[in-house]
Amino acid sequence: PHECIALEYAGGDRLYLPVENIELLSRYGHETGLLDKLGGGAWQAKKARLKQRIREMADKLIRIAAERELRKAPVLNPPEGLWEAFAARFPYAETEDQLTAIEDVITDFDRGRPMDRLVVGDVGFGKTEVAMRAAFIAAMSGLQVAVVCPTTLLARQHFNSFTERFRGFPLVVRQLSRFVPAKQASATRAGLTDGTVDIVVGTHALLAKSIKFRNLGLMVIDEEQHFGVGHKERLKELRSDVHVLTLTATPIPRTLQLSLSGVRDLSLISTPPVDRLSIRTYVSDFDTVTIREALLRERFRGGQSFYVVPRIKDLPEIEEFLRTQVPEVKVLVAHGQLAAGELDERMNAFYDGKYDVLLATTIVESGLDIPRANTMIVHRADMFGLSQLYQIRGRVGRSKTRAYCYLTTKPRSPLTPQAARRLKMLGSIDSLGAGFTIASQDMDLRGAGNILGEEQSGHINEVGYELYQQMLEETIARLRSGELADLDDGQWAPQINLGVPVLIPEAYVPDLDVRLGLYRRLSTLENKVEFEGFAAELIDRFGDLPKEVNTLLVVVRIKSMCKRAQIARLDAGPKGVTIQFHQDKFPNPRGLVEFLHDQKDQAKIRDNKVVIRRDWGTDKDKLRGAFAIARDLAEKAGQAGKPAR
Repeated sequence: PHECIALEYAGGDRLYLPVENIELLSRYGHETGLLDKLGGGAWQAKKARLKQRIREMADKLIRIAAERELRKAPVLNPPEGLWEAFAARFPYAETEDQLTAIEDVITDFDRGRPMDRLVVGDVGFGKTEVAMRAAFIAAMSGLQVAVVCPTTLLARQHFNSFTERFRGFPLVVRQLSRFVPAKQASATRAGLTDGTVDIVVGTHALLAKSIKFRNLGLMVIDEEQHFGVGHKERLKELRSDVHVLTLTATPIPRTLQLSLSGVRDLSLISTPPVDRLSIRTYVSDFDTVTIREALLRERFRGGQSFYVVPRIKDLPEIEEFLRTQVPEVKVLVAHGQLAAGELDERMNAFYDGKYDVLLATTIVESGLDIPRANTMIVHRADMFGLSQLYQIRGRVGRSKTRAYCYLTTKPRSPLTPQAARRLKMLGSIDSLGAGFTIASQDMDLRGAGNILGEEQSGHINEVGYELYQQMLEETIARLRSGELADLDDGQWAPQINLGVPVLIPEAYVPDLDVRLGLYRRLSTLENKVEFEGFAAELIDRFGDLPKEVNTLLVVVRIKSMCKRAQIARLDAGPKGVTIQFHQDKFPNPRGLVEFLHDQKDQAKIRDNKVVIRRDWGTDKDKLRGAFAIARDLAEKAGQAGKPAR
């Protein structure tokens, strides 16, 4: 028996893929899910179109990364003695992920090259603390730190946190945004120029050309996706030789792509703080009774609520609804078209607890930190994007209190399939720390943004995010190692036919999803140590290995060596083995001649195939023999370009 995966094409045709070749499959999420015909050329044409685009993109990415590697940045180390005192001021126990992220930053600082790290962590999971530790190291080393936020309210919150945290240390922290009085702002700008201001927290006002830093060493960028194109370009100019730490709750696909491609370093904070409860999420039609109950329950337990609408024109209708149906609550309205000072005053009033409900547009999406607010109602949730809804929901549930989020839709009005999937997904992702999952899902639902530009790329939609990512990673790896000739090689995997049972029996691992996951992992293993570790894990989880699983492990190892030896197909029977090379080429022709010579008269080349005669009495002998041949050819292939022995 041989376990296979059945793939169905347009017209009902089926293709059976052996489980040991599972790496040829990649997940493809598309809202319509159109199928191609088996044997048709449409899919290959899509991949070919994408290949050229990816090549250009990879060239550009590598150039950016290489330029960064060549640049120098000062080596920074935590100040002895004071570092421990600063860390001890953190009022909570650090989570393991937080400690890892802090360690990552310290390592980056020590390399003498500009850091470009993305810290991805759910709302309230402690990204700001990572930024503060980084700022402390940089500022105590005599460098200036700029913390750039997308909104004035977020800048104010960060400024308050930083001021509190850095009190008592010889560092000057200042704020710069449109709400800072002109005289104070002017003094801060002068302080940045002469070096008397160590840390500045502000909005994109910090990106103005008129601002001159004396010795900028670290830039912390919070929620970069909320900056406009112009501001992003300005950030690029500023960041060429300074350390950069970017914080985000839901990474936009573009930043996620960069980090996954290994061009940008990534720290993931996915463990919630102790005592944090997940947010209860409900998806339903707009219903007066439910909303009234939710708002009153929050008020009676001493908390506050958010009510978010998609458009400014929806505000009067909901304000009237709240005035008539829930007169007990004090409502405050806020939106982005209010005068700057007015908006800040209103937000501050809500922040100070003077109102029960903040009725607002998506300005609440980024960074608001109001621990008392623990109920969120979203009007016409179907009009928001997935990442947006996730960010909005993250405004509540930032303390030890259980939080609730109600995603309401228009009664008796059918949703588009995409909106229905978005809401279903958010309703199902109840766990804490799902931002990373959301961004990956988001890419499949709407296609990911082109890594280096602002346009959305339809190409990714055509082949699915996972395959796109894989093609990009391979291209980058090949460009880095100089193997340009192989770029058009395409994706291939050796076919191994030994006539032996190859599977994980259902009796050994009953759950199909678990079996598929194990096959998937097995297909990525590369060396003996990894295979042994995998086998040990199977024994630990499921008991002694059945014969079929042992055989599977050997076959996958043979396949791994065949890939290195560029063997496209290996067929073995009791009387020997037939080998066919990928594109009829062996990487080391001289080595192949030596190998054939060593076989005495037992090997021949026939119709571009190598035929080796053997006499194997049992399946065990056949496995061992095929393994030895694949190993020897992989070794010969690895000697390509080395002098003959």
